[in-house]
Formats: sequence, structure tokens, C-alpha cells
Amino acid sequence: MSGFYPSLEDLEVDHLARAQNNAAQAVASISASAAAQEQAYGVKSDSSSLYSGLGLEEFLTDDFMGLDVSSQAMAAQLPQELAVACMAPAPVSTLPGQQAIASITPKNDLGMQRAEIKQGVRKVVLAKDGSGKLGLAAKSIDKGVFVSFVWRDSAASLGGIRFGDQILSIDGENVAGWTEKQVHKKLDKANPACITLILRDRPWCRTVTTVKDSTNHVGFTYKRGEINNIVKDSSAARNGLLIHHMLVEVNGQNVVGVKDEEIQKIFAASPRSVTVTILPTFVYKHLIQKVGSSLIKKYMDHSVPEL
Repeated sequence: MSGFYPSLEDLEVDHLARAQNNAAQAVASISASAAAQEQAYGVKSDSSSLYSGLGLEEFLTDDFMGLDVSSQAMAAQLPQELAVACMAPAPVSTLPGQQAIASITPKNDLGMQRAEIKQGVRKVVLAKDGSGKLGLAAKSIDKGVFVSFVWRDSAASLGGIRFGDQILSIDGENVAGWTEKQVHKKLDKANPACITLILRDRPWCRTVTTVKDSTNHVGFTYKRGEINNIVKDSSAARNGLLIHHMLVEVNGQNVVGVKDEEIQKIFAASPRSVTVTILPTFVYKHLIQKVGSSLIKKYMDHSVPEL
């Protein structure tokens, strides 16, 4: 049965833990069989040995043909993998879409939850602020309407609307094929006390969870928010991060327009597992082409999403 894992490292760790768990269960089964045999036939075996219950008990004395085959000797000579196999099963933890028995990414990782791009659509009901503003700007791409700007502390920000979200309808009216001018006109004339938007979560974006290395590095570099190099054999490389993509969020926090030095501080303060939301650069440039960089830096909502 397949499932979803936050990163390739989580998948590998879980598969290793499952293999160890299966080996431990096999050893326990053999030990139980040996105990049953001893009770039924009076055959005594060393249940602590990996080889007990295999029908070789009469040969497996502490000294077999001059060879020390005691439990202590076996433990010293066996490969580490077999020794680890005798460990107790790892505790069960829950990851989105997969019951993992072990993982690097913590259970209920907040960064992953904040960055999650949900399938389907959602309804958001907003009211304009005292100046009659919702706090969002829209951009048309391929007959769709997308959020290209969210003002800090605005109604749109407080309502959970994010950069890159697609607007499907406004007050029950389908906006497919509309221009930015039509969208903004519709929003301007809408009832200030109640505006209903139907949205789809950031369809141009995707999330990648990576694991920082022992030096606390994320495995890639970026310039002005654009990923320009990926370290070979890093977690970022193994998990499919791509160049020519913009960093849109780090652990769900919007970093559009944020200086590279500030983004680095966010990465440094992040837990070992980091979830980044990325957007193709050509789409990003199309979204913000009419929004000045100074406006983005000064007024874009960069708050940490609430769960």
C-alpha cells in the first residue's frame, strides 16, 4: 500500500524502520515457537539467540566444534543490521496521508501544515475595511484570475487569502476569462459588508519538504528570491527542488519581496525539516509585473499563517 511522505528521507527512514520491525517480529515468532517446542517435547533452547527455534538446538551449544556460539559471541560477531533487528518496534507517529513508524519530520509538523496546498475549492466571505478596501489585487493568466498581491493586516489577509490563489467566482459570478480591470471593478462595486469569493489554493505553486544538513544548510542557493543553484546530493536535490523557481513561502510564511538576508534568517530559525513553496519564475514575473517591488516589500502580507 502506497502513501505520502514529507520527504525522501522520511520515506527511507520509515522503510528501514519497517524492515527492522518485521525482523524483530520474526525473531519474536521464532522465540515463541522454541518455547512451545520446549514445553511440548522438553527440548530446551536458548531463546535469546537469533538461531533459536530453527531445529538446530542440539547443535547450538556454547561450544560447537570448537567455535564459540554463545549469545554473547553471536551479538559480538553478527552484523550491526541483525543486532538492530532485535530492537523493539519504533513508536508509531502520524504523517499526512501515511502511518509511519519512524520519520525525520516530526508528527504534525507546523511548517508542512501551514504550507499545505489543499485540493478542491473553498469559500471565503469578507467585509471591506473602513476605507472600502479588501486588500487584494488580481492578475489574469490563461483565462484564470489569480491573487497577485495581499496587503498586510487587510480583510483579505485576515481571511486567509494568499499570493497565488485562484479566484473562481465573486458573489456567485464566474470570473473565468475576466481581465484584471473587470475583477477590480466587480470588487469595487460589491456589497462592502459581505463579499463571497470562491478560491482554489495556489494552483501554480507546489511544496517541497527538505531536510537541513548537519551544518544547518538547506541545500540550495537563491538570489532575490529565485532558486539558482542546488547542491549535489543534498536533500533539496533528492526531493526534486528546481532552479528557475521563486521562493513564495517558507514553512507557510510568505517571503515574496523579502530580502535574501531575511529569508536566510527564517531558514536558520526553522526546524530541521523545512517546507518551501515554489512558483515558476515566469509565472511569478507575470503576476507581479504591474506591482512595484517597493510596494511588495513595504505592504505585502508576510505574516505566519494561523492554523
